[in-house]
Amino acid sequence: MNNTDKQTLHARDSVEQALRLGVNIDHVATVRNARGEVHPDPVRAALIAEQAGADGITAHLREDRRHICDADIAAIRAAIRIPLNFEMAATAEMVALAVDTLPNSACIVPERREEVTTEGGLAAAGHERRLAKLLAPIKEAGIRLSLFVEASEMEIRAAAAIGADIIELHTGRYCHDTERRGDELVRLANAAKLAHGLGLECHAGHGLDYDTVSAVAAIPEIVELNIGHFLIGESIFSGLPAAIARMRELMRLART
Repeated sequence: MNNTDKQTLHARDSVEQALRLGVNIDHVATVRNARGEVHPDPVRAALIAEQAGADGITAHLREDRRHICDADIAAIRAAIRIPLNFEMAATAEMVALAVDTLPNSACIVPERREEVTTEGGLAAAGHERRLAKLLAPIKEAGIRLSLFVEASEMEIRAAAAIGADIIELHTGRYCHDTERRGDELVRLANAAKLAHGLGLECHAGHGLDYDTVSAVAAIPEIVELNIGHFLIGESIFSGLPAAIARMRELMRLART
């Protein structure tokens, strides 16, 4: 084996990591809140996901508390042994709640009251100084800072300038625009390579299902996928452990 071959293998090995699955349990709370009662319990869902092999739990505490509420976040944090990824808007209120909760990571997402779900990535470029100052208490508390962004060089470099430890690439365009899916996959792959080169841990999520997960899972620089709505919906028919098991198997096959 010559030196070039060795360098190629080293570069490949440096990005080939185990692919983790984070399970978002927001919509268990959506179903609960439809009746204004206590069932189904998001904490129970988080524990079932943990037992089924999830590597982490994601929960988004929205400003209007439309699904997950403050008590859910505290209860989930206390109950699970795997990392909690606390999704939140870039507001002083949410920063204070994150510091009080001490999740493993805080993922900053764009948020508008009228949207049904998060639509697109955070506009970080041009706001680096303001966001760095606002989000500084998160990093000072030892919480890993994550930014949910589009597969854009400008936004990824902005995330690095802000001091993010992680970026999560928005995969919604790839999942939903079937005519441009190939182009979107290239964008995601290039963005993941850039993030890795800048020293950022790269995650991805939004809209992924059994049909769309494999190509994203095969991108070697991506180390975690966060999937929620599809898994919770699929669990109605097959159960949450079975849905997680199948997703993990698709991820494993894509990676190998």
